[in-house]
Amino acid sequence: MALRDKKGRPVVVITGMGIVSPLGTGKEDNWQRLTAGESGIRSITRFATEGLRTTIAGAVDHVYEDGMVSSELSEKLARLAGTEAIEESGIGKGDFPGPFFLAFPPLEIEWSQRYALAAASGTNEKIEYADLVRVATKPEFSSFYEASKYGVVPERLAEHFGTKGSPISLTTACASGATAIQLGVEAIQRGECEAALAIGADGSITAESVVRFSLLSALSTNNTAPQGASRPFSKNRDGFVLAEGAGAVVLESYDHAVARGAKILAVVEGVGEKADNFHRTRSSPDGKPVISCMRRALDDAGVTPEDVDYINAHGTSTPENDKMEYLGVSTVFGERLKGIPISSNKSMIGHTLTAAGAIEAVVSALTIINQRIPPTINYAVPDPAIPLDVVPNVARDAKVRRVISNSFGFGGQNTCVVVTGEPA
Repeated sequence: MALRDKKGRPVVVITGMGIVSPLGTGKEDNWQRLTAGESGIRSITRFATEGLRTTIAGAVDHVYEDGMVSSELSEKLARLAGTEAIEESGIGKGDFPGPFFLAFPPLEIEWSQRYALAAASGTNEKIEYADLVRVATKPEFSSFYEASKYGVVPERLAEHFGTKGSPISLTTACASGATAIQLGVEAIQRGECEAALAIGADGSITAESVVRFSLLSALSTNNTAPQGASRPFSKNRDGFVLAEGAGAVVLESYDHAVARGAKILAVVEGVGEKADNFHRTRSSPDGKPVISCMRRALDDAGVTPEDVDYINAHGTSTPENDKMEYLGVSTVFGERLKGIPISSNKSMIGHTLTAAGAIEAVVSALTIINQRIPPTINYAVPDPAIPLDVVPNVARDAKVRRVISNSFGFGGQNTCVVVTGEPA
């Protein structure tokens, strides 16, 4: 008899996971470093930083190759994480039996490419669109076009992994990685497929991205102490640290996984989403959208706040977001919150933007598998307005059966994922 969840839908399980972050490539390396409380934040060396307010980031320099543009690096990260997940699952290498959902940063021509095009046009500062078109069609610039053409990256990755149907590429800001998982889960629950591949990847540390986020006053400027710059929930937090990485999960119906003898790593019990129209970058200060998002995830899973053992926080280290997340979790969990640890992986790896939700879902599953909670490092000055058990500075062994992982994005795009161990 087919196994169904509390709402009569196919139970969705994780049978493979992959991760790349500033801490390293692969689950084993990342887990060891996360639970050791190591930081992957360093001074930027990829490009000149003179004159920039922020000169630090969580760059994946162990993966980056000289001359790579962000789309190329993001694709490489997705490929690495996806390959690890598929290999662990043991499912159809090169012939994946289901659809592909990719959370990926927006593609655009970068400054270095623009300078090259401008120089080739002979017009320099006076370059116009017609000049760009004239030189961009030359053979020597074909790579620019191929690297930034809409849809080309998910198509290449789908061909590499052998997924079925047209790949779905999406961006819901900092919630994107969790949204990719949500779409895969829902496709299986609707009976459209028995397996799905979900990846969130982001390799967007460029001079332009650093300038853009600096103009929003979103980034930490603690340049003299990079490894101590990301300070979620601390009173002296001053902004998030831009980072790169990728997270991938192979999702299957429980019945499909069992039938082929796969090892079940975790169960995705429920997913909640809620968007608001408050502001293009800020979340609503009353916390209503994130409150609704968490409640929807718990309801979708058919569980209550009493059933949650750990919260994997969005925890960006910005003054406003951390305060808003506290408002949200304290409203949803009430008195129960006093007994729930809540920590932020971003204290160690920074904010991987499009990839964050996927990476943190993988870490949530690893927390259950290993019964060990990664810490929130750099927690030296507690914020009395945010009285949380943030698992300060040192990892903690604990009985963890169920985790809710929060992803709250720019523009009020919010997704929460509930993960547990073996199905009930």
